[in-house]
Amino acid sequence: MKYMLLICRDEPAWDRLSATERQQIYRQTLEISEELTSRGQYLGGFPLHPSSSATSVRVRDGRRLVTDGPFAETREQLGGYMLIDVKDLDEAIAIAARIPLARTSTVEVRPVREGPPK
Repeated sequence: MKYMLLICRDEPAWDRLSATERQQIYRQTLEISEELTSRGQYLGGFPLHPSSSATSVRVRDGRRLVTDGPFAETREQLGGYMLIDVKDLDEAIAIAARIPLARTSTVEVRPVREGPPK
């Protein structure tokens, strides 16, 4: 089953980390993705630029509304994702718990729906 691991981070806390600390987190995350790739479980993923670079698009009453910034104004913002293919939710949770940012932020685990809605 496919799961999307949405890596949400506290951007101010991330910005307070030293470059060395950020590189270590990135390196550890890369090691997890390489391990999953070797088992055929890693389908893709990338870190994202800060939420300040986001653009939100909505269409209301036929009018397109474009605003700078993320859709949700929360403390934690989507910072990256991993798409994995594992046997079940328990395995997806175990992988999410190994992502370094899970120690200071949140990793949301969501099953990927394939095919049209039912």
